Amino acid sequence: MGKWCVIVCSLLFFSPLFHGGIAVAAKAQEGSEAWGYVQVRPKAHIFWWLYKSPYRVEDPSKPWPIILWLQGGPGASGVGIGNFQEIGPLDADLKPRNSTWLLKADLLFVDNPVGTGYSFVEDEELFVKTDEEAGTDLTTVLMAIFNKDESLQKSPLYIVAESYGGKYAVTLALAALRAIEAGKLKLKLGGVALGDSWISPEDFVFSWGPLLKDVSRLDNNGCRNQTENSVAQKIKQRIEEGQYLAATNLWMDLESVIRTSSNHVDIYNFLLDSGSGSSSTTATELSKGIALRRYSRYLSSLRATPGGVGDVDFLMNGVIKKKLKIPENVTWGGQSDSVFLKLAGDFMKPRIAEVDELLAKGVNVTVYNGQLDVICATKGTEAWIEKLKWEGLSNFLAKDKTPLYCGNSRSTKGFTKSYKNLHFYWILGAGHFVPVEQPCVALNMVGVITQSPAASA
Repeated sequence: MGKWCVIVCSLLFFSPLFHGGIAVAAKAQEGSEAWGYVQVRPKAHIFWWLYKSPYRVEDPSKPWPIILWLQGGPGASGVGIGNFQEIGPLDADLKPRNSTWLLKADLLFVDNPVGTGYSFVEDEELFVKTDEEAGTDLTTVLMAIFNKDESLQKSPLYIVAESYGGKYAVTLALAALRAIEAGKLKLKLGGVALGDSWISPEDFVFSWGPLLKDVSRLDNNGCRNQTENSVAQKIKQRIEEGQYLAATNLWMDLESVIRTSSNHVDIYNFLLDSGSGSSSTTATELSKGIALRRYSRYLSSLRATPGGVGDVDFLMNGVIKKKLKIPENVTWGGQSDSVFLKLAGDFMKPRIAEVDELLAKGVNVTVYNGQLDVICATKGTEAWIEKLKWEGLSNFLAKDKTPLYCGNSRSTKGFTKSYKNLHFYWILGAGHFVPVEQPCVALNMVGVITQSPAASA
């Protein structure tokens, strides 16, 4: 408990210093934290929170890594959801998490884009409207955090994303590389990991019908309705025409059809009904563009008692807000609905070309997918990977999978295969949220991705 006490106590006594519109946190010691705001543009503020791992291993041949975690949504909070509900040191009940990714790396959470979580804008015109704009803002955040801290610059940064966060990850990685090459950003990019990521919306919407038929949630008629009816075809047509906002509206319609035809399958786990967890979303919520709320509700149904200490909204707007000294007029998640709405015109835009560009530049790209996921189904992920123009693709596809195990168990937990700088993980028994539903295999995977000195411990 001693190591965890350092983290809990630092919440009480560690506060940021504000200088000229940018909140600069005091230097964090090992096993402690730093946080603050970066004014990425006038009147646009992004909040970040860095945990220094108490498990750091000093190895000159393998520098201790930093993971930047990017949440999806759009509008879901990494500082709240990724941190307290998935991989941070404490869970939403403020109890130590045995599977925290701090065992493998330092962790940097960012409420991205502006308007997400504790991040906020003072003018509604300042919300980002594209993934590229989000990547530019995130690069500004990295400049503020890394450029004046030589100790951080020694650690490779790995961008790990979930769901829509994968689109941010690839645009950020390319923007960061440009900034590094221009001498504006001082850090080493270790790689990018895309977890159940919304990289190619078209491939995902066409995967839903076949997947749900394979697992008996649809029959032949239902499957044809999903893949051949006018809604799915119209989505494909709108994407090809570049009418992405129209495609987003049609996506909402198709999700409603999927839920009705499958008797309300949970889009994050096809073994569940949406009503059996807490992720059920009404048509009204979808029409308002706030489907991201089910994101946190699903995780809450797995780990917490809604309305109690473990309720993440209650936590973030209560004790955590107070200890982080968040401005009184800022409500955690208060602008998140607007984040989704402003990005609606980019929501269905694919980012396969950006993955291709990263691979061509030699960046390590890892893709991992939960077996039970529907919204970012493995079928869809495999489909967009096969569209890559990367020169190593045929060799990658020809490779055999290697089974994954955890601990002393010889039960198969997943599979993996790699060729050069492309790596893929199939995670069995997990839905959309791999770190929560298969924490052991996820932690082992992260150790391999980051080449953490503790990976073999």
